[in-house]
Amino acid sequence: MEPLNVKNITLSFGGLNALSRVSMAIEPGLITSIIGPNGAGKTSLLNCISGFYHPTKGEIFYGEKNLTHSSPHQVTKMGIARAFQNLELFGGLSVLDNLLLARHTNLKYSFLHAALYFGKASRLEAENRAYVENVIDFMELEPYRKSIVGNLSYGIQKRVEVARALTLDPELLLLDEPMAGMNIEEKEDIVRFTMDIKQDRETTIILVEHDLGVVMDISDQIYVLDFGRVIGSGTPEEVASNPKVIEAYIGED
Repeated sequence: MEPLNVKNITLSFGGLNALSRVSMAIEPGLITSIIGPNGAGKTSLLNCISGFYHPTKGEIFYGEKNLTHSSPHQVTKMGIARAFQNLELFGGLSVLDNLLLARHTNLKYSFLHAALYFGKASRLEAENRAYVENVIDFMELEPYRKSIVGNLSYGIQKRVEVARALTLDPELLLLDEPMAGMNIEEKEDIVRFTMDIKQDRETTIILVEHDLGVVMDISDQIYVLDFGRVIGSGTPEEVASNPKVIEAYIGED
């Protein structure tokens, strides 16, 4: 696992700064949460890390790799995957087919091998199918593996979205509000899976989440954004006692 270092990034849209000189040091193997009021820049930051946006200024490093101007495809190949706030699933396909499609980037063989389906193609297909089945089992999606995603409850669809990201075998997983719109039971499930992903799959996690109770319970470190700037960071205890954080965020509740 590698550390992720965000170094003084600024993201501007037509003269408006969505992010202003944001710096973060994401330690490997930890759950780092990013919190802040609506419009604080949390999703914009994830977009920069995952390659959907490119910072106007500053740099982002994953270990020794500079991903500042990388495409989403290149970022994925570095070992970084993302589960989106708005579901990025194929609603007309089954859970299994959604996960197999997400895993297709790992299928590297020639057109001839693919056409004749022998040797390397057959072996890689079997290995990737086995990996997807492992993710289905890990995320407790076995009862839904053949179900059409669009027919599933919102909570299960969100779980499939996390599973989709896991099929990429990430070392760093970005979770963008995975519990938004969920009931208490569904939130408890996602919290459990998040902890299991960290511990059992040894994955670094960056979590954007509005539920402060969840954030304080499971985070190793927290960064707080407000109007595109970092106004506080540290352990949950340090952040909870930070006057700037209380004024800008916690004080709103």
